[in-house]
Amino acid sequence: MSVVLCGYHNMGCTALKVLLELGVPVPAVLTHRDDPDENRWFDSLAELARENNIPVYFPDNINDSRWIKLLTEIAPDILLSCYFRQMIKQQVLDVPRLAAVNLHGSLLPKYRGRCPVNWQLVHGEKKSGVTLHHMVLQADAGDIVGQKAVDVPETDTAVDLFSRLESAAADVLREYIPKLLDGTAPRIVQDHSQATYFGGRRPEDGRIDWSWDAKRIYNLVRAVAWPYPGAFFEKDGKRIMVWEAEARDDAPYESPGTVISVGDEGALVRAGKGSVLLKTVSYEEGSPEDAVNTKQVFSAGDVLGNDAVRP
Repeated sequence: MSVVLCGYHNMGCTALKVLLELGVPVPAVLTHRDDPDENRWFDSLAELARENNIPVYFPDNINDSRWIKLLTEIAPDILLSCYFRQMIKQQVLDVPRLAAVNLHGSLLPKYRGRCPVNWQLVHGEKKSGVTLHHMVLQADAGDIVGQKAVDVPETDTAVDLFSRLESAAADVLREYIPKLLDGTAPRIVQDHSQATYFGGRRPEDGRIDWSWDAKRIYNLVRAVAWPYPGAFFEKDGKRIMVWEAEARDDAPYESPGTVISVGDEGALVRAGKGSVLLKTVSYEEGSPEDAVNTKQVFSAGDVLGNDAVRP
């Protein structure tokens, strides 16, 4: 019995650690080379595989004949995908003897597609989870093998939620990989009428629109907080990044985007409904480590830009 792992990021490392813990042979790991332009805050699956003497490959396109030939020669029982960034086509899906499965960071059929962790926070979800499912040509639409739900506190950022999902993923893989190998795993058809799908997010999708409710702005801030690209707006021709904020229900009558007050806690800004306390901000290309004192950036009565591109 063997499992070939196609993965990346911390979730790919979690999968490999579970396979090693279970004593399942892993004859190959297929992953991605690190992008020098990406803020890589996560662990390296390639390094973890090499530490365990597992051959590592970096396919530009896993669907090319070269990789199909390699996988066919390896003849794995299972092909497991965990945060692998390429769409896998049918010729590859047909290679494993038992199953080609993927681990997805939501409770399918909700939040199919890219960046599920970020999108769930953008929409203020209070429940998330992971799903192990069979792969088909349509993204994240295959039959479900197993799921595990996690609660999402209102204070969670994307990194916080990702950590919760890593733990849930380990539990799901521990339970269901052995069942896939011995033929006892369930197979549950998704309710496609309940499916939602979201695409990849761009840095521009972090733009704040001050006409939104305070809670919506807060959810955007935490969904893309560091080490993700960050939420932002413009002031005096400069981009201001928001890394930490707080939503408040009450606010005096002002136009959205008006700075109500500036104090030791931060700058309080009127939203479409309620107000948002900007607690940690930096200038463009900065990070929380480059935070500037809000008293140096804002004054009561300032009106912040509102030329938004809605995510």
